[in-house]
Amino acid sequence: MQDCIFCKIANGEIPAATIYEDEDFRVILDLGPASKGHALILPKAHYADVYEIPEELAGKAFALAARMAKKMTAALRCDGFNILQNNKEIAGQTVFHFHVHLIPRYEGDGVNLTWAQGTLTEEDKKTLLEKLGK
Repeated sequence: MQDCIFCKIANGEIPAATIYEDEDFRVILDLGPASKGHALILPKAHYADVYEIPEELAGKAFALAARMAKKMTAALRCDGFNILQNNKEIAGQTVFHFHVHLIPRYEGDGVNLTWAQGTLTEEDKKTLLEKLGK
C-alpha cells in the first residue's frame, strides 16, 4: 500500500530502530512504547489485519514473537512479557497494517492490559459452541 507508514518502515523506506530483520519481517522498537523495550513485528508485505494475512505468514509472525520474547527477556531482564495483536479499531488497532506488539513487563511498570473477568453461563456456552461448530 502506497500510503501505509508500516509498509514504508518494514521495507526500509523510513528509518527505524531495527532489532531484527529477515525476508518476511522487520522488528522495530516502538516510538510510543508501553514499556522499556516495546517492539513491533511488521511483515514486509501489506495485510490490514489477521483476517487478511495468510495463515502461514501469521504462523511465522507468532513463531518469531516467541523467539524475540525469549531473546528480549534475557537481554532486558524483564519480569514477564506480553505478546499482543489487535484487529479492527474496536479492538485497539490504530495502524491498519498487521503487526504484533512485543511488550516486556517489569514489576511496577504501570502497564495495564487486564480486564474484569466475566462468567461463562451454561446458556452462553451452549450457544457459542453451536455457533463456533464444536
